[in-house]
Amino acid sequence: MGRADTRRAAARESHRAAKGGGIRRLFTWKKLLGTFFGLVLLGMGAFGALYLYVGVPAPNAMAERQSNVYQYSDGTVLARSDNGVNRQIVDLAQVPKEVQHTFVAAENKTFYKDQGVDLKGTTRALLNTLSGKGKQGGSTITQQYVKNYYLTQDPTISRKLQELVISLKVDQKQSKEQILAGYINTAYYGRGANGIQAAAQAYYGIDAKELNVSQGAYLASLLQAPSQYDWNSATDTGRRLVKERWAYTLRNMVEMGWLKESERAQQEFPVPQKPKPAKGMEGQTGYLVEAVNKELDKQGISAEDREAGGWTFTLTIDKKRQRQLEKSVDKELESKLDREGNKIDATVQAGATSVDPKTGRVLALYGGEDYVKHYTSNATRRDYQPASTFKPLVLASALENDSQTRDGSLIGLDTVYDGTSKRPVVGSDTPFAPQNEDDRSYGPISVQQAMNSSVNSVFAQMIVDVTPAATKRTALALGVPDKNFPERPAVTLGTMNASTWDMAGVYATLDNHGRKVTPHILQSAEHRDRKVKPQTPKREQAISRASADTVTSALTGVVTSGSGSAASTSAYQAAGKTGTSEENKSAWFAGYTPELATVVALFGESPQGGRQVSLTGTANSGRANGGGFPARIWADYTRGALGGGSDARFDLQDVERGEVPAPPTPSETPSEEPTPSEEPTPSETPSKTPSETPSESPSSPSVPPTSSPPVTPPTKSPELPPLPGESDGQPGERPGSAGVPRE
Repeated sequence: MGRADTRRAAARESHRAAKGGGIRRLFTWKKLLGTFFGLVLLGMGAFGALYLYVGVPAPNAMAERQSNVYQYSDGTVLARSDNGVNRQIVDLAQVPKEVQHTFVAAENKTFYKDQGVDLKGTTRALLNTLSGKGKQGGSTITQQYVKNYYLTQDPTISRKLQELVISLKVDQKQSKEQILAGYINTAYYGRGANGIQAAAQAYYGIDAKELNVSQGAYLASLLQAPSQYDWNSATDTGRRLVKERWAYTLRNMVEMGWLKESERAQQEFPVPQKPKPAKGMEGQTGYLVEAVNKELDKQGISAEDREAGGWTFTLTIDKKRQRQLEKSVDKELESKLDREGNKIDATVQAGATSVDPKTGRVLALYGGEDYVKHYTSNATRRDYQPASTFKPLVLASALENDSQTRDGSLIGLDTVYDGTSKRPVVGSDTPFAPQNEDDRSYGPISVQQAMNSSVNSVFAQMIVDVTPAATKRTALALGVPDKNFPERPAVTLGTMNASTWDMAGVYATLDNHGRKVTPHILQSAEHRDRKVKPQTPKREQAISRASADTVTSALTGVVTSGSGSAASTSAYQAAGKTGTSEENKSAWFAGYTPELATVVALFGESPQGGRQVSLTGTANSGRANGGGFPARIWADYTRGALGGGSDARFDLQDVERGEVPAPPTPSETPSEEPTPSEEPTPSETPSKTPSETPSESPSSPSVPPTSSPPVTPPTKSPELPPLPGESDGQPGERPGSAGVPRE
C-alpha cells in the first residue's frame, strides 16, 4: 500500500471514529434515562389531566332498563314485559354468598384487594386494539362493570382509557359489594338474559336466590363466551371448554378458601334446562296484563313509570281458577264452534270475570279467544247491554225504597203482577209494552216466578212502580258504571252498557249482603325504590242487607226452577240470572255462590269492523240465550273452582216480603202459575195485584192470584218513536216488540 492509500485509510478510520463518538455523545445513558423519566412524567401528567378531566358519567340507558314482572297471586310468573331488555335487578343480599364468590373466582380473584384496575391487562388490551386484534379481555370486575354500566362495548382506545380512569374513581366511591352487585346485574349471560335474575330463570327456571354454588359457577363461566358456552347450543368443543371453565372456577374457590375440597369433589356439572320462549301476550296473558295496567294507572303508576322497568306486579288472579275458567270455556263453547267453516261461529266472542265476593279480588278472567288475535278484552268491554241481568236490580230498588204497586201494596217476592206479553205499562209518561220471550203470556204471576222465567212485562211495570230514577240510583250504588242511561221503563231490560267485570261487582255486592264490592286485580306493586299498596274503595253498604238477601233468595229460584237451571247442581248452592239482549247480540249468565261471584257473557261481533251481530245459530244450536252456553260455562267453571263443590249455604237472615223457597230437586220444572205461601184474599193482600186494565188509578180492583185477569193484550205494540238504547234503529221497533225478543 502506498502513502496515498495509507493516508486515505487513516482518514476513513478517523471519520468512522468521529461518527461513532458523535452517536455515543448523542445517546449517552444519562440522556436516555432523562428521556425515559421525561416520558414517564409526561405520561403521568397526561394521565393526571385525563383523571381530572374524565368524570364518572351517568349510567347508560340500557344498563338501568329492566323488565317488569307480572305474576299470579301465588308468585309464579305470568309474563314479563321486556321494555327492550330482559333484566330484573336484584340486591346482592338476594344472591347466595357462595354464588357471589363464583363470579369473583371466575373473573377476578384479587377483586376484594385490588384498586379496581389491572394495568397489565389494560395495556395488553390497548396494544391489541392498536394492532387490530379487536376486543380483548383481562379487565377486572370493576372495569367490566364500568364498561357495562357507564360506557359502551366499543373496542376503542378512548373508551379503554375512560374505562381505566372511571374504574379507579368508582373503586374509591363505591364498596366492593356495590360493584359486584352492579356487575352481576348488568352482565349479559346469553339467551337474551341480562343480569343474574334473568339468567337464573333462563337457564334453570328459578330465582337468583335459589341458585346453588354449582349453578352459580356455570353462570359465572358463561360470561367469558355466552353464545359459545350455552350448553344446549354449544359444539362439543364449546361444551368441553365451559366444563373446564366451570371446574377452574370451583378450584379457584377452594384456593380462596370459599369452598372446601370435599365440597368441590361432590359438585356435578349442572346441565341447564332447554331454552324456552319468553312469556308473551298470547292466550289470556295479554288480557290479564292489560287489565292490571289499567288499574296501575289509577294507582298512580303511569306508563312512563312502567317503561323504566324494574317493577313486580302481583295480580289477584288465582292460577288454578284461571286455568279452570279457560278450560271451561274451551269445553263448553270453543270445542263446539267451527270458527273457520261457520260464519256465525266466527262472530262469537266470550268474556267472563270471577270475583271473591268478600274482598273484590278478581280470581279469574277470560278476555277472548286469544289476545294476539282479538285485542279487545271481552271481560272488560262496555259496548254491549247486560240485558235481563239488570232485572234483579229493579227488584233490589223496589225493596230498598219500599216501593208499592199501583194499588198501594209493598212489592215483595210474593207480590202478583200481570205477566201478559206486550202489556202496556201503567203510570209512565213514556209508553212501553215489551214482549215476553217467545211472546208468552203468563197471566197473574208472582215476582218470584217472574224472576225465574224472566218475564219482561212484570219488570217493566215494576220499574214504573219503583220509578226509573230510583232504580238508577240503586243500580249506580251497586256498581253499574253507565251513569248516562235514560230514566225510562226500557231500562228494566238492561239497555245501558256494562261489562262482565262490572256486573261481577254488582252481583258480588248482592252476594255480600249489600256491602259494596269493587273488583280489583292488583294485589301489590313493588320496585327496588318504591312500593305501592293498592288503594281499595271504601266498602260501604250499597243497599240494606234485607234487600240484598231478598234478591239472593229470588235468584236461587232462577237457578233451581227457572231459566238458569243449566247452572243447577247439588254440588253447590247458587243464585243467578240469565240475560239475552235484543236480536241475540249478547247472552249473559250472572251468578254466585256464597264463595264466588262470576259473570259469563257471549257477544256477537262481526270480524270486519266489530259491528254487533246476532248470536242466533251459534254452534248450530238455534237461538242463543243466557241459560245456554253462558250458564253451562258458569256451572263447569264454578264446580271446578270450588274443588268439585262446596257445602257453603247463603246466610239469608232478613228476607223481606216473601218466603225463602226450599230448593226443589233439579228434576223439577218451572211452574207457570204463582205459588204464594198461602191463599190471600183481595182485602188482605191488595198489594199483590196490578190493575186489570192500563190505568194510572191506584184504586183499580185487585186480581186474585188464583185466576187470570180479564186483560186483552194488544195484538201489536203501539207505534212509538224509538228511545236511546231501546231499539235496533228501525222505525217503531221497541225492545222485545219486534225481531227476536229479549229476556
